[in-house]
Amino acid sequence: MDRAIYTAMGAASAALTQQSVAANNLANAATTGFRAQLAAFRAAPVNGPTLATRTLVVPSVPGNDFSPGPINYSVNNLDVALSQHGWLAVQLPDGGEAYTRNGRIETDSEGGLRVQDYPLLVADGQPLTVPPGAAVSIGPDGTLSVLGAGDEPRTLAQIGQLKLVRAEPDSLSHDDSGLFTLTDAARAQRGAVLPPDPALRLTPGAFEGSNVSPVKTMVAMIDNASSFEMQMKVISNVNDNARAGNQLLAIG
Repeated sequence: MDRAIYTAMGAASAALTQQSVAANNLANAATTGFRAQLAAFRAAPVNGPTLATRTLVVPSVPGNDFSPGPINYSVNNLDVALSQHGWLAVQLPDGGEAYTRNGRIETDSEGGLRVQDYPLLVADGQPLTVPPGAAVSIGPDGTLSVLGAGDEPRTLAQIGQLKLVRAEPDSLSHDDSGLFTLTDAARAQRGAVLPPDPALRLTPGAFEGSNVSPVKTMVAMIDNASSFEMQMKVISNVNDNARAGNQLLAIG
């Protein structure tokens, strides 16, 4: 069998991987704070008892596009839009800490603040519960204030401050839940969790949309589909050549 089949097979597999990433990005085009995933590949020479004329395509370390998304304004007092390198901290089911750009904060039935159904952390690294029925407001520095039902405005009380952390893109890795966690290298350098950064600011009453461009993603999906079809055609042509060669040998 001609080795070109394996070369085309590797390229077709890479096209499928790119298509999967593009489809996931398109599905999250309306997800608040979503960071588009990237699919990167590199050429790997095929070593063996022959000329070094063929290469395979293998995936390299995947990453994310950390360019900012559009800012959308809302009437929800719990919505917040973060600065470029700012992140909200949430608590994972195992007690660990993860980070998100999703600024659509909600309250559960017990008054707990949550993002993407994960408990939202405040500056001391713990979840916070607000009094039932209280009106919650968030200041530009992440300060949480509550006003009880029927209370006068002068009774507004501060109950905590959101944990806002600063993280560079190369220190974070993406998981299937849509959250980001520190890479192993970042943990070794900075510790298990990031400390709050008091210099960070946010915009209350707004939230950041996904940075996925639906038009560009659709074009990429069409390109990936064309690439896959081309590789399938290469495999088909090689197979036809092999069949014709076998027929000639049979005649001989």
